[in-house]
Amino acid sequence: MNIVLTGFMATGKSEVGKELARLLEMEFVDTDDLIEEKSEMKIPEIFAKKGEKYFRDVESQIAKEVGSYDNYVIATGGGIVLRQENIKALKKNGKIINLTTSVEKILCRVSKSFGRPLLNVKDKKAEIEKLLAERKPYYKKCDFSFDTTETTSVEAAKKIIKKLEWIGNMQSRIWRLCRL
Repeated sequence: MNIVLTGFMATGKSEVGKELARLLEMEFVDTDDLIEEKSEMKIPEIFAKKGEKYFRDVESQIAKEVGSYDNYVIATGGGIVLRQENIKALKKNGKIINLTTSVEKILCRVSKSFGRPLLNVKDKKAEIEKLLAERKPYYKKCDFSFDTTETTSVEAAKKIIKKLEWIGNMQSRIWRLCRL
């Protein structure tokens, strides 16, 4: 089984993912890295030269590939959930966890980084709010959500593990009850 982390940009998917992989002794992969490898370009360059549709098409190819992995923690780009085929591929052998954080925390984190092509706008806060609203129904298709606003990546990883253990125990109990 895989653990798939999704959520809006700057919610901590890569950092939490690395901690989960370390704690659970699983492999870690970031789909953005795989997209860059496959395209032989950095993500901002892909958006600038090829456009968002090309990026999403490559992202879908990568989702299908990593969906067949086993025993991986997979950090995805925030828009991977925009295509149903990606959700289906990732759920085939994994639990999808939506990481969330406050708009203010996202703003703070993205101001310290470069390479956010979807935020190449004047009013970043308004754009973040707009994109979050558009993506909300897609993020609801995840198995559960976890708020990273007030946690470190280590704390978040430990709490996610507890939640996954609880879900696993509940599924096991339900399965046993159904067999009675």
